[in-house]
Amino acid sequence: MDTDTMSLARGVGVARGVGVARGVGGVARGGVGVRRLLLLVFFLLAMFCGLAVGNRDSEISSSNFRLREKEIIDEIIGPANYDKRIRPAGANDTGPAIVHINIMIRNVQTISDVKMEYSIQITFREQWNDHRLTFNNMEGRIQYLTLTETDMVWMPDLFFKNEKEGHFHKIILPNLYIRIYPDGGVLYSIRISLTLSCPMDLKLFPLDRQQCQLLMASYGWTTEDLVFLWKDVEPVQVTKKLHLPRFTLEKFITDYCNSKTNTGEYSCLLVALIFKREFSYYLIQYYIPCCMLVIVSWVSFWLDQNAVPARVALGVTTLLTMSTQTSSINQSLPPVSYTKAIDVWTGVCLTFVFGALLEFALVNYASRSDKHREKLKEKLKEQKKQWEAEHAAAIEAAMQEQVEDGHTFAMPASPPRPRRFMDLLIAKTKPLVSRHNGGMGAEKGRPCEIHLQAPRKNCCRTWLSKFPTRSKRIDVISRITFPLVFAFFNMAYWSTYLFTEEEEENPK
Repeated sequence: MDTDTMSLARGVGVARGVGVARGVGGVARGGVGVRRLLLLVFFLLAMFCGLAVGNRDSEISSSNFRLREKEIIDEIIGPANYDKRIRPAGANDTGPAIVHINIMIRNVQTISDVKMEYSIQITFREQWNDHRLTFNNMEGRIQYLTLTETDMVWMPDLFFKNEKEGHFHKIILPNLYIRIYPDGGVLYSIRISLTLSCPMDLKLFPLDRQQCQLLMASYGWTTEDLVFLWKDVEPVQVTKKLHLPRFTLEKFITDYCNSKTNTGEYSCLLVALIFKREFSYYLIQYYIPCCMLVIVSWVSFWLDQNAVPARVALGVTTLLTMSTQTSSINQSLPPVSYTKAIDVWTGVCLTFVFGALLEFALVNYASRSDKHREKLKEKLKEQKKQWEAEHAAAIEAAMQEQVEDGHTFAMPASPPRPRRFMDLLIAKTKPLVSRHNGGMGAEKGRPCEIHLQAPRKNCCRTWLSKFPTRSKRIDVISRITFPLVFAFFNMAYWSTYLFTEEEEENPK
């Protein structure tokens, strides 16, 4: 019994030991998982803390960086170290200050032919070196310092010589800045709108090209103290979307224009803008309407010569319309002392319209003259009939008297007959040699024969002879002459002015 009891006790103990061991192992495994979780949480917390500390350090570094910029500005342009009234020294601390200039053309707003001016908007830039403004760039961390006030540093005294009006742009803030580089370089940039004078040569208007200049010079500093130079690369830039309503910017030319006065020689820069006028607008507005008015005036040549009201109304209307067109053209141009190409065109067109009106006056005069001539012919015919009747009655009466008296018959003297051109022509064509045999044999007494060569036929006269009246002939001739002369004028006009335009475009 005792042995069985002991064996049972041992089995129970062994079973309890195994269960306890399993429980302890499960607890150990659960502890390892918790540790891993806690380590992951601690790692994430450390990472977030590091980022926060880094951001804080960067904010502190950025604030220190901006503070350093302020200190540099106060240091280099402070009243104790910098005097803006004194110009910077030149190369090697000798010679004049060199200022490089470049501009960007943002917009060309208007080009006025009447006022001879143009409005332009530009970005104007100046670059120079002032060794007094050098500073430490903190190992490249400071590329440049930016200022928005121009009264803090020395500025070149540049002005625009041909300026009429100008203004700066201050919306929302003044459109300008100054950049100071570590080596002492200074860049000044500003946006300006200018109205500049542009003397124009309008001899070829509207087939012309105009050269408008932009002149920039120093006002007070002579070339011994200040020299302006164009920037080596792209001194003039033009926006790609530049559009002008009546002109095209063909090209630009940069040059120098130093001027000498009683007070010295001053540095000057010049940029010439070459504008070509767009001809299509003037072709539609001026040339085609004038040509149409001239052609309309020729319609009167095809109207009946007796349609006086229609032809007068047509001639006067076209003449007044052409005069109005000429006046409107001249109002859009300045009064000049020379003749423009458009003046030649409008003057000739006005002459053709006026000539058509005068042609009708000539036709009307010829028509009345033809009617008067017809009346004279009728009168002459009546006089001829009356004379023949009177002459026949006189002959009959004389013959009766002679027969009754028994005398020889004698022709009574006829009344004077009106001499006409045909009578004179017949009298002049009588034989030059009388037909008698005075002293000559019968075989030699031949009449004198005159052989006249048949006149050559003129095709123009033959064609014109189809029209019985002079007024009709004038109309027919005008129908051909006016268009031909106008066509020759067009050939001469366009060949002359287009050839001159090509010469100006491609000078030798």
